[in-house]
Amino acid sequence: MILDIIRQQVAILRRPLAAVVLSTLARRSSPMLLLLHWHGFATDERQRSPSPPGPSSAASSAPATGAGSLRRAPLPSSALQLNQPWSRLEQLDEQMLDAAWQLGAWHLLREERRGCNRAGASASEAVACRQAFGDNPIDPEDDSHLVAQAPDRTDLRDTAARLGYVRWEFRPVADGLWGSAGQDDSLLPDGRRLPPCPVAPRAAVGTRISRSRYQLGRIDRIVLL
Repeated sequence: MILDIIRQQVAILRRPLAAVVLSTLARRSSPMLLLLHWHGFATDERQRSPSPPGPSSAASSAPATGAGSLRRAPLPSSALQLNQPWSRLEQLDEQMLDAAWQLGAWHLLREERRGCNRAGASASEAVACRQAFGDNPIDPEDDSHLVAQAPDRTDLRDTAARLGYVRWEFRPVADGLWGSAGQDDSLLPDGRRLPPCPVAPRAAVGTRISRSRYQLGRIDRIVLL
């Protein structure tokens, strides 16, 4: 279950989630790449900012390492490869709907994308494909933004660029940082919802580009502007 995996990772890292993304090929039982984007910063010991120049007396009182202050970098995202058998995209819809529902997301997005290695494809399509499979779109050779346990990630990305792919995304309230982003009368005080999810999956479109939005949250009160 995708929800169980997300909960395990939250329990291990103890950091708020910013977004959850699942990407796979539109081919039955293709491996899935689960991306967990975390909110927060970590100390990067590989990069230290230089100590500012100062008088010799200040230098003599500095620590012996003389290394300067540590830089703080955004927490890298987690990339996990899931090798669960599946035969219909609706099965993955169900799992992502369940995870988004119980974790309090306002909505779940599902995008069906065509391959970008074709004549007439825009640069934005290529960037979106790389991002869906965990690449740094600015510098594909730089993987410092990612902690990956996904041996087939590159192959999935390259195959998706030829054949197309499907991508799901939601922003959790529970275990996340979106609790104060708006009002949602469907949530419990801790930002969760009780199962089962009342929203049914939709049939896949196929070879066309499509964007499906599953509305999960609601506002029951009257909002005066």
